[in-house]
Amino acid sequence: QVQLQESGPGLVKPSQTLSPTCAVSGTSITANYYSWHWIRQPPGKVLEWIGHIDYSGSTDYSPTLKSRTSISRDTSKNHFTLQLSSVTPEDTAVYYCARSSLPIDAIVAAIRPVEKTDFDSWGQGTQVTVSS
Repeated sequence: QVQLQESGPGLVKPSQTLSPTCAVSGTSITANYYSWHWIRQPPGKVLEWIGHIDYSGSTDYSPTLKSRTSISRDTSKNHFTLQLSSVTPEDTAVYYCARSSLPIDAIVAAIRPVEKTDFDSWGQGTQVTVSS
């Protein structure tokens, strides 16, 4: 059974970097043809795709967040990490990690909001609040 678990600071100050980590169990993040995603949901808003790192280590990011976003992985620990820099209170959201076998990328995210059914496994989400 594939399980994803987010972890990281729940409170980040403005202008700092938020960096949750997603620990994966039950499968390898290098397993062929899967991609590993970060998605967020601000209060009262729809899911927003942030970016992904795929099985080969290639990354793709939302154009609206690309200048502030980096996703990396540690294959020895089977986890991947989001870094979102220069945060503001508008970055306050529940941050989720998820897995997909579908071609969910910046092109798709520009056409429509991502949906829960685009992903076959989800973490439980971690609340990140940006506040001084």
